[in-house]
Formats: sequence, structure tokens, C-alpha cells
Amino acid sequence: MSVLVYTESDQGQLKKIALEVASYAKTVADQLGTTVTAIAINVNDTTPLGSYGVSKVLHVKNPDLDTFNAKTYSDIIKQAANHEDAKVVIVSSSANSKYLAPLLAVALKAGYASNVVAAPSNISPFTVKRMAFTNKAFNETSISTDVKLVGLSKNAFGLKPSETVLETVDFSPSILESGVHVESVDKATDKVTIADAEIVVSGGRGLKGPENWGMVEELAEVLGAATACSKPVSDLGWRPHGEHVGQTGKPVAANLYIAIGISGAIQHLAGINASKVKLVINTDPEAPFFKAADYGVVGDAFEVVPQLIEKLKAFKAQNA
Repeated sequence: MSVLVYTESDQGQLKKIALEVASYAKTVADQLGTTVTAIAINVNDTTPLGSYGVSKVLHVKNPDLDTFNAKTYSDIIKQAANHEDAKVVIVSSSANSKYLAPLLAVALKAGYASNVVAAPSNISPFTVKRMAFTNKAFNETSISTDVKLVGLSKNAFGLKPSETVLETVDFSPSILESGVHVESVDKATDKVTIADAEIVVSGGRGLKGPENWGMVEELAEVLGAATACSKPVSDLGWRPHGEHVGQTGKPVAANLYIAIGISGAIQHLAGINASKVKLVINTDPEAPFFKAADYGVVGDAFEVVPQLIEKLKAFKAQNA
């Protein structure tokens, strides 16, 4: 009876969150006196998992599974859980996993705790700390079902190396027809994605138009960050909808979130509130974002951001 983790990947490469989930699972497994098994789907190299406490990988190799499908993936993870007699299953709290987890909870008849930020404080009853009220508070949640499903919040637990002898075995689950057909998926390959980014640089209507986005992209490039935007910006067609972050867009739990020209509507703040450090640059000192931010700069973004880029480039050059 092991702890089972679903390790997310992108184009065959393990995501950082997969290693964080593995680190968390190792801590839980140690509390339970057992080991960690991972389910990996079309991953090119699973060996990094052995550095974060995973003892066994069930590797599914099927080209028909290259595109994420929550229904199909949840059924595969269910079969893996049954195969390992896993009583604790751990996923991330990414957009994909939040779509997958409810289906998996139903399939496993498991209690599900999302947005978990710490190792269990108690094993019996199984109790975890999680974010609640759009990340404005924490609560302690106990799961009483036989199988427990945990969704780990991004950047909440961190990477904790734990060298383990890793065994990788081929796993061939039955693949059910999901009824969902994906015609195509377009992915950017030369940029940091919002899901994986440690730093996110986001712009709002204060940038006045799409022609001014160059400084946002330049700042993101200097910081090794992902670019994002507020909902009005994507609605206006200034930026792709895939960059829209907030409660109605992609959730962000970055280590640093920089908001440029974003006033801070409640839906936007709810979606980025899990970020550890929030910096806002805005001309309006009464903008709601200043009440939620850790640091604020009252000033014109067209003056502040170029100076910030210049200072960062000089700092990097000195420390190269």
C-alpha cells in the first residue's frame, strides 16, 4: 500500500509541480510508514522522480494520450490506485488537475481536499491545512473516506530532495472511450508558461493598447518570467485569452507577481492571491490592488518599467 502521485508533464517533460507533488508525497508516505508510487503518462525521462522520494513509477506509453483528457486520465489514475492499493492519492492544484480531481474523487469514492499547503498535521483522522475563501484564509480539513485525494497548491511545499532507488515499470491500463475529441492544440515552445512560472509579469488596461506590450515582454524576459494580463485586456483582444489570469482565468500561485496598470478587480485578486509576493505599479494610489500588494509603486508604468528593466539588466551584468 503506497502513496500514489500523478506526475504532470508537458511534451514529454516532467513539470516542476510534478517534483513538488512527489516531495509532498514522500513526506506523507514517511508519516504512514510506506513508499511513493508515481503514475507517469508519456514521460521521456522519469529518473528525476527518484531524487524526490519516488520508489516506483508506473509508466504509461500511449501516443493517443499525448493530449490531456480529464476523463481518460482520471480513469487511468483510478486503475493505478487500485493496482497499488493506494489509500492516499496526490495531484497538483493546476488547472488540469482541478478539472481531473473531481472525476477521480468520484471514481475512487474519495474525499477530496484541494489547495493544500502543508503536510498532514494528523494521520488519524487524516487532516490537512488548505487555503480557503479565495486564498484569504486557511482551514483544517479532515478526510474520513477510505481513500483520500489531496490537491497540492503550487509553490506551497517546495522541492525537497530525497534520493531513492527508483524502479520504473510499464503500466498498460485499459483506455476507455471518453467521448471527447481534440482536433488540435497549439503550444508556445519558446516562452515560460504561466503554469510553470516562478515569476509572472501581468499587464492591464493602464498600458493603453497592445502596441505597448513590448516593455512587459522585455521585463518578463529579463526576469525569466511568464507574461499575463487582466480579463479586460484579453476581452479587448490585446492579448490571447490564454494569458488571462484571475478567478475567471488561470489561477496564479507564483513566487512573485508583478501587476502593471491593473487596478485590482476582486475577480483578478481572487485568482492571484496565492502568489507569495505581489508588486503593483499604478498611477492611481487608490487602486484596490495596493491594499492586496506587498509592494506598491505609485507612478507611470511608461516611466517606471523601463527604469526597472535598465536596473535589472545592470544588476545581472554585475553578477554574471
